[in-house]
Amino acid sequence: MKLILSAGSLFTLPPTLVFEMARDVGFDGMEIIINHDFAGSRALPQLQGLQSILPVLSIHAPFFEIDGWGNKVDQLKRTAQLAMDAGVPLINFHPPNWLSCEFKFWRWLKNIKDFQSEIGQNGVLITIENMPCLPQLKLNPYMLSNIEKLVRFMEERNLYLTFDTAHCGSMHTDFLGDFHQYYDSGRMRNIHFSDYGNGREHLLPGHGGLPLTRFLNHLRETGYDQTLVLELSPYEFPKEPEMIKETLHEIFAYLCQETRNPSLGTV
Repeated sequence: MKLILSAGSLFTLPPTLVFEMARDVGFDGMEIIINHDFAGSRALPQLQGLQSILPVLSIHAPFFEIDGWGNKVDQLKRTAQLAMDAGVPLINFHPPNWLSCEFKFWRWLKNIKDFQSEIGQNGVLITIENMPCLPQLKLNPYMLSNIEKLVRFMEERNLYLTFDTAHCGSMHTDFLGDFHQYYDSGRMRNIHFSDYGNGREHLLPGHGGLPLTRFLNHLRETGYDQTLVLELSPYEFPKEPEMIKETLHEIFAYLCQETRNPSLGTV
């Protein structure tokens, strides 16, 4: 299992500093979220500069407008192309949001027969993310919010899953039971790891109510060998860079302890 850090966890800091911290702590790589740092023609040079510090193992497609990236369809296609150009093995995107009237994107997605060949060109893994319930509205505003429908959509269109623990926890159902439904589909290729509690997502492990240690133990015992992405809110960290780095060290040690195979001595 590869342990990686989402650059979005510390988006308030310069990206190079975040990559250097992750490298020094011992993470295997990074996930980046496409934001304004990647606007226009800067995308590939910016990504390659960061790759010189630590490998980028996944790219999160934009979830807001970025100069030069177009609409949701264009964003997904360009993210896949950027990954291919830079040698990044996996990308992730959010399903359409019906509150935001993303119906054109939804119609386009339904017409895809095989995401891996049509979008990933069989060179980049394309994954979709399970999305959260909004506590203030007490509903999930995303299409494919139902587990069975999302799994069926992935199976019918050769699409893989980025499973988000906090998003799953926000549904206030049986977290481990829901996780097993996703996991048993055989479609899970990436995991966003954080806690959830009291209507707040992407908390430090132990700051919410999810059974994350049991979750990690299950991944270890079943031989999950894909990526686990630490994706936290930047507001979960102290403000001083050295204290941030110390916090990352503590979380990384916890992840290693719970995901390491004792007989092999490796993560």
